[in-house]
Amino acid sequence: MIRILCVGKIKEKAMASLISEYLKRLQPFHKCLIEETEDYPTSDGDSMNQQVIKKESDKLLSRIKADDTVILLDLKGDSVSSIDLSKKIDNYFTQSASSLVFVIGGSLGVSETLRQRANWCWKLSDCTFPHQVVRLLVLEQIYRSFKILSGQTYHK
Repeated sequence: MIRILCVGKIKEKAMASLISEYLKRLQPFHKCLIEETEDYPTSDGDSMNQQVIKKESDKLLSRIKADDTVILLDLKGDSVSSIDLSKKIDNYFTQSASSLVFVIGGSLGVSETLRQRANWCWKLSDCTFPHQVVRLLVLEQIYRSFKILSGQTYHK
């Protein structure tokens, strides 16, 4: 199973529709679920923001099982091509990962504890995106990975 853990909810109907479309496209390849956790308001104070990071990260960590393979979306992670991502996904499932969990943290990032729990940190881009767009891009790349792995064509 693939799970995508995210901080916050999708508020825009158009974005929710696109996300639903990719979840539907993924179904023939693999079961994929999205789990949302609460996001907390940020402030100008660093101390308050550190508390927000800890709370959001702790909520995410509470949803991760000991045998989950965790891929954290992180600006400090590795950049990979779509082909390399598909190989990485295939390797994780070949090595008998019971569940592959993609984690999208909050707008302030994640705690070092969560970063250390990750099996791999993936840098989606050097650009900054809203979290709802990241969710869509992650789903699209997972879908593209399965198309690549199955030898099916998919637009470039």
